[in-house]
Amino acid sequence: MESILATMGDQLGQMLVVLGGALAVGFAGSGSAWGIGLANEAAAGIMTEDPKKFGYALVLLALPGTQGIYGLLVAVLAMQKAGLLGGGSVALTVWQGFGICCACLPIAIAGFYSAIWQGKSSAATILMIAKRPEQIGKAVILPAMCETYAVFGLLVSILMLNGIKL
Repeated sequence: MESILATMGDQLGQMLVVLGGALAVGFAGSGSAWGIGLANEAAAGIMTEDPKKFGYALVLLALPGTQGIYGLLVAVLAMQKAGLLGGGSVALTVWQGFGICCACLPIAIAGFYSAIWQGKSSAATILMIAKRPEQIGKAVILPAMCETYAVFGLLVSILMLNGIKL
């Protein structure tokens, strides 16, 4: 029993890294899927009226998907830092693993919420281009404003990851 507890204690730091990566991908990816789904509803609606607007809608549909990519990037960076991606495994303390886990949270949270709101904004602008396709430039800028906060979450996660000494 003691050897099992010792082994668990030795691997807890790495497991916390895996948890952080899972949260980053899971939440940011879920937000992206939700946001894209919201925008898809509007896109399907306008394409029933005019299938030629698919290209315009596709640009706006893709925007909420970037948060999922950011979450994946942070998860890969976290696992790479811990040596879990092909390199030699790094001996982590529980606190180092917890720090890496916490460093994954900014993109997990900011990515989740910004993707949903970006999807709502994309849906609104898809409806806008249904009536005024010449306004596609403005239509892209509006949902891109939500992206700013996902980028902030990505930046803070990367800075926090780089600040953890192993």
